[in-house]
Amino acid sequence: MRAALTGLVRSARHELLSFDNPAGALGHGIPEPFLEFAGACVRTAAEQTATVRRIAPRHGLTHLTEPWRSPGAARVTDSIPFKMLVADRSVAAVPLDLELLYNGVLLIRDPVVVQALVRAHRTWWDTGHELTRHTVADAVPAHLQPVLKALLAGLTDETAATRLRMSGRTYSRRVGELLTALGTTSRFRAGAEAARRGWI
Repeated sequence: MRAALTGLVRSARHELLSFDNPAGALGHGIPEPFLEFAGACVRTAAEQTATVRRIAPRHGLTHLTEPWRSPGAARVTDSIPFKMLVADRSVAAVPLDLELLYNGVLLIRDPVVVQALVRAHRTWWDTGHELTRHTVADAVPAHLQPVLKALLAGLTDETAATRLRMSGRTYSRRVGELLTALGTTSRFRAGAEAARRGWI
């Protein structure tokens, strides 16, 4: 894994595009050295590549210190479709589970597929916001508002998922995103923290 990602980043000479969720690995038991390695990859890319464009979901930045100082250009959106790296529009890496690079990646060299991924990145980039102090605002992401309401209503995960017309897995993932955004692993504390922040 490390060798594949290192090779991909080092191969980029002109451009490196990414969808990334810095908080996505929290709570998954991923070793700290791998997390540090991922950050080092981004710094290396910024040093050797003319253009680095990173897109991250707003909730994925809430635990970082001064995330607007990340290397390269960055924009934030309410969500990202999956994690991804694209080097020089010629090779892409996408996690096998679409979320965690640590669980394995698919290296894609087919030019048609790579071009489709580049277009997806451009679409998200065009609708994103520049990463500044003001865009990393302390506000509940729009796609997590129904999840917060379901938690506050005391609904079971199964009932909430049914009412929100999403799979149980998707609901659980969004609960995890919400807890990360609130800086806690406790659903009880999440309510208190949401109230403190004025989210409810």
